[in-house]
Amino acid sequence: MRVLLLHCDYIEFEAQKKAVKQPEEITEKGGRLEDCIVCFMAVEKPDEKDPDFVVDELVTVVDKMAAQVKAGNIVVYPYAHLSSDLGSLSVARKVLDDSYEKISSKYNALKAPFGWYKSFELKCKGHPLSELSRTIVPGDGGKDEGGESQALAKEDKIDSHWHIMTPDGVLHDIEGFEYKGCENLKKFAAYEKAKSRAVEKAPPHIELMRRLELVDYEPASDPGNFRYYPKGRMIKALLEQYVTEKILDYGGVEVETPLMYDFEHPTLKKYLDRFPARQYVLESDEKRYFMRFAACFGQFLMAHDATLSYRSLPLRLYELARYAFRREKSGELTGLRRLRAFTMPDVHALCTDLVQAMKEYKRRFRLSVETLEGVGLERDDVELAVRVTRGFYDSNREFVTELVKDFGKPALIEMWDERVFYFILKYEFNFVDALDKASALSTDQIDVENGERYDIKFADKDGSLKNPIILHCSPSGAIERVIYALLEKAHMMKESGGTPVLPMWLCPTQIRVIPLSEKFIDYAVQLADRFEKERIRVDVDDRNESMGKKIRQAEREWIPYIIVVGEKEMESGKVSVRVRGEKEQNTVVAEVVAVEVKEKSKNMPYRKIPLSRLLSERPTFTG
Repeated sequence: MRVLLLHCDYIEFEAQKKAVKQPEEITEKGGRLEDCIVCFMAVEKPDEKDPDFVVDELVTVVDKMAAQVKAGNIVVYPYAHLSSDLGSLSVARKVLDDSYEKISSKYNALKAPFGWYKSFELKCKGHPLSELSRTIVPGDGGKDEGGESQALAKEDKIDSHWHIMTPDGVLHDIEGFEYKGCENLKKFAAYEKAKSRAVEKAPPHIELMRRLELVDYEPASDPGNFRYYPKGRMIKALLEQYVTEKILDYGGVEVETPLMYDFEHPTLKKYLDRFPARQYVLESDEKRYFMRFAACFGQFLMAHDATLSYRSLPLRLYELARYAFRREKSGELTGLRRLRAFTMPDVHALCTDLVQAMKEYKRRFRLSVETLEGVGLERDDVELAVRVTRGFYDSNREFVTELVKDFGKPALIEMWDERVFYFILKYEFNFVDALDKASALSTDQIDVENGERYDIKFADKDGSLKNPIILHCSPSGAIERVIYALLEKAHMMKESGGTPVLPMWLCPTQIRVIPLSEKFIDYAVQLADRFEKERIRVDVDDRNESMGKKIRQAEREWIPYIIVVGEKEMESGKVSVRVRGEKEQNTVVAEVVAVEVKEKSKNMPYRKIPLSRLLSERPTFTG
């Protein structure tokens, strides 16, 4: 902050016209104060780190000068021309208001209006102590790097009451609950109560994602941002396509919105303080922007501008947000489990009232279960958490009970006496990994604030304009977390004595054909052509390597079907097949293998093989 203090005989000022789009509202244009200290001030960008510190330091400076010159009248005057590195309008306004509030509690104070061009006239007394300038720099007690919402700060202090609800609707105190047959729920409950997200050990999926040449760290980017190799990009694209198709079938209306938004947009600023997330901040043309951490902003602004009637609702706005950004703490970043840039399928439903919202909520609950099952995560792979205000629970206990009953397993219930966030109910399906850490996948929320905050209106049956209730849902959760969960599940499968696999429809190579020698390569390619016509991803290991090494390589890549062809296979028209996870080797016609692969793919989305079909032509990315 830059400060210029003048001991004056008088100052007189008058607001002339607006200097910013949304200046301070005023009832009187001007003001005059005699025998006073005029405190000209300009809030700078570094002040945003700790505005409370800046306010306190300013008051201290004013106190010292007032004591020296024996002044009892103070004028607080915003004066942007003192600095070329101005802070945001919202922070400047807050610092001005807070400073005035503290100064006026001690002195007879007057505040010049913020956001206006003003004419002023003053007469400085001219004695040795009548002019003083200061630069106030925030100390080390400021916030973490990046923007941080008030909701995030409150999240750490929230008073939660923890319970376990069984499918019969009984609410158990968490301390007395016996977790027989519910070991993952026990781990999940302990993890949630601890509220610690720090990482002591790298989870197994990190080694797997690199060894399988799926995903890797990008040293040239910010931590928590990743590069996707061709195989990983194919898996990610298939998941994105599948989730999008599920949402469109449900009735989603697909849109696309910007990646960044203005910090000073009045509606967005309020929402930022109600959403628990840290933001990436950037500057352009002397304005500050934040990178979106969800698709809410664009969808709500779009809904605000739309003409809606009750016949339009529920309106299901959908966007595959690639990317959303949350500046998670460095010590919490963990591979694909907790990252800073992620892909979030985000579908909001605008509903006429709570009754319609609850009906829609149930439908979306089933959509989330079906979506996770489709990607390869069954109900036994996830744990349900329901987070609810006591007021909503007391009025709608049966509704909450039905969610747990539909899920068919005991669920963790977190209950709050007061509503801290914008929602009154939220559920999550959480995956517990090999290190007993939990991550939320699917989620949905009943939002009772943002319809009004964004001034979204619809015409009801009686012609009156009303604000909708908004549901926030991601049926899968972040796509990156789905990949994390599938890799962790495969690792735990191996640890329990099984064979790690990916779902058939997501395997980069579904069939590998290995010729016994070079003279059978052409036949192997012809065989691959037949599989490819059936929309099966197939490749040919035509490298000059031993058969043992080729088979070991295929197993290391988790290839579901390995077909070996030689003289016998070429003459008989049959193939020798190794099926991953099975001990016996079978000899069948190629069409049998094709049918099995297609049956296991369950009519899921398809993409062609992401690399050259011949292994000899492929680059090595990592592993």
